[in-house]
Amino acid sequence: MSFSIQQYPFDSTLESAIIENHRDFLNWPLVYFLEEEKSKEAYVGETTDVLTRLKAHSKSEKKQNLSCVNLILSEVFNKSATLDVESNLIRYIAADGKYSLQNGNLGISNHQYYQQKEVYWELFKDIWDKLKSMGIARCSLDEIDNSDLFKYSPYKSLSKEQINGLKTILICLLDDQAKVSLIQGGAGTGKSILAIFLFKLLKTDLKDFNYSDFDEQDEELFKLLESVKAKYGDLNMALVIPMASFRKTISNVFKNIKGLSHKMVIGPSEITRQKYDLLIVDEGHRLRRRVNLGSYFGTFDKNSELLGLDKMTTSELDWVQLQSEKSIIFYDQFQSIKPSDATPESFYALKHLPSTRNEKLITQFRVKGGNQYVKLVHQLFDKAELGDQNRRNLGFYDLKLFDDLNEMVKQIHLKEKQKRLSRMVAGFAWEWISKNDRSKFDIVIDGTALQWNSTVTDWVNSPNAINEVGCIHTTQGYDLNYTGVIIGPELDYDFETNQLVVYKEHYKDKNGKNSISNPEDLLDYVLNIYKTILLRGIEGTYIYVCNPNLRKYFAQVVPAFKNSEDEVKTYTIVDTPNEFTVPYYDLEIAAGQFSDLQSVEDVKYIELKNITGHAEYFVCRVVGESMNKVIPNGSLCLFKKYHGGTRNGLITLIEGNDVFDSETGANYTIKEYSSKKVTDEEGWHHKEITLKPLSIQPFEPIVLRDEETMNFRVMGIFRKKL
Repeated sequence: MSFSIQQYPFDSTLESAIIENHRDFLNWPLVYFLEEEKSKEAYVGETTDVLTRLKAHSKSEKKQNLSCVNLILSEVFNKSATLDVESNLIRYIAADGKYSLQNGNLGISNHQYYQQKEVYWELFKDIWDKLKSMGIARCSLDEIDNSDLFKYSPYKSLSKEQINGLKTILICLLDDQAKVSLIQGGAGTGKSILAIFLFKLLKTDLKDFNYSDFDEQDEELFKLLESVKAKYGDLNMALVIPMASFRKTISNVFKNIKGLSHKMVIGPSEITRQKYDLLIVDEGHRLRRRVNLGSYFGTFDKNSELLGLDKMTTSELDWVQLQSEKSIIFYDQFQSIKPSDATPESFYALKHLPSTRNEKLITQFRVKGGNQYVKLVHQLFDKAELGDQNRRNLGFYDLKLFDDLNEMVKQIHLKEKQKRLSRMVAGFAWEWISKNDRSKFDIVIDGTALQWNSTVTDWVNSPNAINEVGCIHTTQGYDLNYTGVIIGPELDYDFETNQLVVYKEHYKDKNGKNSISNPEDLLDYVLNIYKTILLRGIEGTYIYVCNPNLRKYFAQVVPAFKNSEDEVKTYTIVDTPNEFTVPYYDLEIAAGQFSDLQSVEDVKYIELKNITGHAEYFVCRVVGESMNKVIPNGSLCLFKKYHGGTRNGLITLIEGNDVFDSETGANYTIKEYSSKKVTDEEGWHHKEITLKPLSIQPFEPIVLRDEETMNFRVMGIFRKKL
C-alpha cells in the first residue's frame, strides 16, 4: 500500500498548508503524530476531520507544547486501517523510548476491522521504517518486540475477558460496600498487563483520552472511569510486586511512561510507611507469611508490630488490606512455590467475604499453544494417568522432549540467535556453588556443565543470561520466547502407584522445604514451580527430565526431539477429503494453472492430525535444489494460505507472470521473501522485492521492481516439511 508522511510546524500556518497541499484529505481517514524534539513529548491520533481535530489540539494546554505534526496519508486508508495504524503506533512509539506519549491508553481496545489485521500490519511495517529513516523512531520492530517496555507497556489492546475484568474493578471502586477486587488467573492470562493498564488508566488525565473515536465498549469504560475520578480525584496509589527481580523490571517500565514514576512500584515492606487510597497487587500469591523467611524475619516482625498485628498469624496480604481503602489483588494459587507464600486458604477466606468482588481470567495470552498447552501442563502434574489419547493438539507450538541435555542447550542457543529471549531454566535441585566461585559449575549432567544465574535482579535481561540457568525466582512473571526446562532429580514418577513423587533430599531450596513435614505439601510446591516455568515460553518449550521413569511418563504426551531428517512422517495420503485433511497439489502437475488452486485436477488429500484449522493449509511437493538448506529436493511441505501476512524473512510460495524460476521453468517459485524501498539516481522511490534462494549451491535471487512488484501474488507461507 502506498502512503506518505508530510511534516509541518504545529502553528498558525498549519491550516493553510493542509488546505493548499492536501485538500483531498480534509475529510479522509488519516493518522497524525504530534511531537516536540526538545522535550521528547508526543501524541498519536487518527481522524476523518483533520482540521477540526488539530484545531482542538492547538487549544489544549498540554499539546500547545508540541511544535511539529507528521501527517500519515494514504488514498487506500479506511477507518479500520487508521485505527489499526494508530493503535500500533501508540504501542511501538511508547516502547521505542525516544518520545514520552501524552496519550491515554483507553480507546485502543480490540476494534472490529473491515479487513484482516495482517493487511494493516504490512502497511504499518513500511510506515515504521519510514519513521525510523526520519529519526522519529530509533529501534526496529523486532528489537521492540523483545523489550520489557513493549511487553509490559500500558498501551495494550485488551481482550473482551480483560475488559470485563476492568469493568468489575471500576465498579468495585464505585461500590462503598466493596473493599477488595480479587482477580484470579493462571500464568500467561494477562494479569500483569491488566494491572499495569489499570494503573495507567487511573493516573491519566481525562483530557488526554482520544474519546471522540470511542466505540460503545470504550464509552462504557470511559463513563465508569469518569465516575471513579469524580469520586476519588487523584488517587494515592501504588503497584505492589512481591518479587524483587520482577519489581525492578516493572519499575524501569514505569520510569519510561509519562504520568508514571518508578516510585509507584513498591515491595510489600513499603506498604507499612503510609496509607493508600488504592493498592494494586500483582503476583499476589507471592505475598509472604512468617515461615522460612531467613534474613527477612526481623523486618517482617517490625512491620507487623508497626501495624499492630500479631506477627505469628499475620501475612503481607493482611498488610495490603489494612493499609488501603481499596485493594485490587491479582493472584494464581498454582504459582505458590514455598511455605512462606500466603496460603490458598487465606485467599479462599478473602474470596468469600461480603466485601470482596471476584473475577477470573482464563484465556491464555502468553504461550502460542494456548489453553490446550496449559491443560496439558496441568494434566502432566495433576497426578493423572496419561496415554496417547491424551495428546493435545497444540498447533505449531514447539514442544519437545530431549534425551540429551547438551542437544537441548544447543537448540536454546540457536533459538536465542533466531528469536532472542531464549533461556535455560531448572528446578531448584542443585546447590548454588558458583555463587561465590564462578570457576565452578552447579549443574553437571552427562558431561554438560552449567552454572546458575550470576545475578538475581532482572536476570532474564542480563548480558550473560544465555550462558546460565535461571530458576523460579529469576523467571516468575517474565515472558520468554523459548524456554529450555531441566526437571531435576527431586521429581520422579512411580509407575506402580501411578503417582508423582518428590525426593526431599534432592530439593535444594532450604527456605522452600524447611518446616515441611508432609511430603504431599512439598510435592505441591515443586509441581507449582514446574507448572510455572513451563508456561514462560511464547514460541516453544524444550524439556529435559533427569529421572528415567519421569522421562518415560512425559514421553507419553510430549513429542521427542529429533533431527529434521529423522522425523517420523505423520501424514497419510487419501483420495477424498475429511475433517483432518488438507489438499495436496503437486507443483509439476499444477504448472501453468497454479494461479487457481481450485482448477488443479487430480487433487489428493493429506491427513494431518497434529494441526488445527485445516481449511487454512495446503501441501505441495517442492522440487529443485534452490532451497535445499531448508527444504530437500522432493519434500512435501505444509503451507498456510496467504491472507496478507507476508514479511521479510518468511519462505513463501509466489506466482506471477514476472516470476520465472530458471530451475523449474515455471511461473511460480518458493523462496525467502524480502522487500524494501530503494531510491534511484534521480531521487525517485521504488519498491523492490527479492526472492532469495537458500541453497548450498549458487543460485541467483529473483528481483522484482516497479510494475513487476504488482504483477505477482503470494499463494502461501511455508510452515514445515512433512
